[in-house]
Order: sequence, then C-alpha cells, then structure tokens
Amino acid sequence: MQPPEPSSALVVLELLGIFVFAISGALVAVRKELDLFGLLVLAGTTGLGGGFLRDVLIGAVPPAALADWRYLLVPVGAGVLTFWWHPAIGRMERTVTVFDAFGLGLFCVTGALKAVDYGLGPVPAALMGMVTGIGGGMARDLLAGRVPEIFRGELYATPALAGAFIAVMLDRTDLPLLVVALAGGGLCIVWRLLAIWRHWQAPMPKGPASV
Repeated sequence: MQPPEPSSALVVLELLGIFVFAISGALVAVRKELDLFGLLVLAGTTGLGGGFLRDVLIGAVPPAALADWRYLLVPVGAGVLTFWWHPAIGRMERTVTVFDAFGLGLFCVTGALKAVDYGLGPVPAALMGMVTGIGGGMARDLLAGRVPEIFRGELYATPALAGAFIAVMLDRTDLPLLVVALAGGGLCIVWRLLAIWRHWQAPMPKGPASV
C-alpha cells in the first residue's frame, strides 16, 4: 500500500526548513568565495541533501526533491537571495542559526515519521529522522572542503536523534500528529538552542594521539 501523502501544512513547514538550511549553505559558499553556480550547489545540497538521502534509503523514489518542483525552487530562491544580499543576511546569522534549530527539529520529526510510513521500525526510523536533519549540512561541509560541524563538537546530531526517537515512540500511541510533532521537534529545538546558548559541546578526545 502506498503511504499517505503528507499534509499541506507539513509540506509548507518542510519547505520553510529547506529555505533556512539553503541560506546557511549559501553563506558558506560566499565565505569560500564561490561563484553563483557553486553557491546554488551548496544551497541546494544543504537544503535537500538530508531528505534526498532519507528517501533513497527508505525506497521513497523518486525522492520528493525530484518529484515536486517546489523542493527545487525553494533552495534556488534562497541561494539567489543570499547571492545579492549576503552582507545583510550575514549580519543576521544569529537569527538564521535560531531558525536552523527550528528546521532541524522539524526535519528530524518529519523524516522519522515518513520512515515509519514506509515500514521501518522505531530505531531505524529515528536514525532516518536524524539523517534528514544533518545530512545536508554534512554534504555542504564536505563539498566546501571542511570537516563537518557535527564532527567538531557541535551538539547537532544528538538532539535530532532524540527528537526523532520521541516522535517515533509517540506516533505508536493515539496522540494527534500535532502533539507528536511538537513533543519530538520541541525537544530537539530546545536542546539545540540551549547548546548554542550555553556553549555545550560533545566530548572530545584529550591529549595527543599515540604514535
């Protein structure tokens, strides 16, 4: 049986998350002094990479990024906007970071619930939610020639995994979808914002590596 189509509200929220993620990718391209094409590639990769990878892994083909023209138009629009007005957008980066946290919370929930719809169990579905949230940023950093942020102590993947797991478990109850999304996404958002505010870092190895 074909899984149900996502609601229009969830699609709108997902597109908003793609827009914010795409801006963060475009800002990296500006700082790397890439041309317009490179900027659009990084914007699209950041906004769509996680969802694209999730859809391929769970068998939701063709991926939503290719099946719905809006998923391609949004990151292009975000990239062009950043190309022309990057000085002003760069000054708003703290605000963009906050919206990025909201995008992460949204993506980890929608990604996990889509994986559930395609028959995955709780743990694999939660992992797919995390992949949806962090995949685009990892691909962006690799294309930009830098170690992905999530490997440099940023508490990013852990909140996404926790939020996705909460959403998957609550989805097994009779709670409304809105409550499930608010609980899972809210946990991820609050954890991520607290990590930014309090400068929390994931454990890092100490001392020199043995030779």
